[in-house]
Amino acid sequence: MTASPQIHSLYIANLAGEPMIQIGQANIVSGEGIVGDRYAAGLGAFSVKQPKIRHISLIALSGIADANRELLANQHIPFNEGDTRRNIVIKHLSADELNKLVGKTFYLGGLAFKGTELCVPCQRPAKLLARPDFIKAFEGRGGIRVEALESGILTNEDLLTHQLNIRR
Repeated sequence: MTASPQIHSLYIANLAGEPMIQIGQANIVSGEGIVGDRYAAGLGAFSVKQPKIRHISLIALSGIADANRELLANQHIPFNEGDTRRNIVIKHLSADELNKLVGKTFYLGGLAFKGTELCVPCQRPAKLLARPDFIKAFEGRGGIRVEALESGILTNEDLLTHQLNIRR
């Protein structure tokens, strides 16, 4: 039996460009994101000309591992979870499976979210860490952006489901 997809770790950054900080739980506000995170506060790095829903970003732990294997094979430095600048790292789910949640409503810890778009690897993490290898390594595995449809608390180990999941 395979393990169910669940939250592996949670991260926020208070301001654009600040290092990501791992947190034990995330207070989600519907229509905004994670309390204390730059995007929920409107302080993230984003295009004013092309506004997007950037409440929260998710990435698959396996996608990070796959990218790091590729980087190591090419004698590049691997990226840790926080280096990806994504808010929620999901384990027991492939990058492809996570990508398929774009356009769909799903639940984390019983809270509803909607996948809005792929997080196409961009220059931001590469520039902040002075490591241009991020873009190529995370192509197709950069995660997704999601809209927070409900408010509540998320913690490590909360499950990702397509149907409402009663919190343990």
